[in-house]
Amino acid sequence: MAYGDFAKIYDELIYEDINYEEMCSRILDICNSEGISFENYLDIACGTGNVTIRLAKNFKEVFAVDLSEDMLQEAFEKFKKEKIRCKIICQDMSELCLNRKFDLITSVLDSSNYIIEEEDFISYLKNVKKHLKEDGVFIFDVNSYYKLSNILGNNIYTYNEDEVFYSWENVFEDDLLSMYLTFFVKKGELYERFEEEHLERAYTEEFIEKTLNDTGFKIIGKYDGYSTNKVNDKTERIVYIVKSNKVED
Repeated sequence: MAYGDFAKIYDELIYEDINYEEMCSRILDICNSEGISFENYLDIACGTGNVTIRLAKNFKEVFAVDLSEDMLQEAFEKFKKEKIRCKIICQDMSELCLNRKFDLITSVLDSSNYIIEEEDFISYLKNVKKHLKEDGVFIFDVNSYYKLSNILGNNIYTYNEDEVFYSWENVFEDDLLSMYLTFFVKKGELYERFEEEHLERAYTEEFIEKTLNDTGFKIIGKYDGYSTNKVNDKTERIVYIVKSNKVED
């Protein structure tokens, strides 16, 4: 399910957990170490544009893609306020078709887990490769199988602030995490209630890496989050840095 009403309060909730400055600094360090040309950048599943807007200043042409029109509207307002030129496109990430090639493509904050069918995940990687320049870099992350099955799976969370209260109930079954969210958002003296359901698939590292190899990608880095640390069996977010495998091409 694409983000709906949640888009309007997404930033308020997510900012507490994500250090965007550190994440983007790490991405730029990778780009510099790989010697990419800072011409074209594509952010897939851009959400409200928190990563896009920070990286856009380094590139001449920027594209942002998301399936949710609500999230894109939030992103548009940010780009407009910061005078960032960015082409915004509403599109399914597994059906990417932009008729462009990019030096850098990103897909962050477990967006790839939202692709719940394996054949769509394969299609997603194939289409990314079609849009990546020969020496370009694709950086994406996934919630690890461990995180979805052991940390989030079959747990209930709550968040309570003056303006927003929500409960988050999770069920993990058959490699799928079903997340049932109920929100109460303050509107004047009253609270408006809405519900959303989200699904994430837990992909094994073996499946991801075989699919990358079969698609013609070469893994040049694999890290525990946006750090320089190696992945371990308790890693919650796995970051992949990949390039086109010229031998495969």
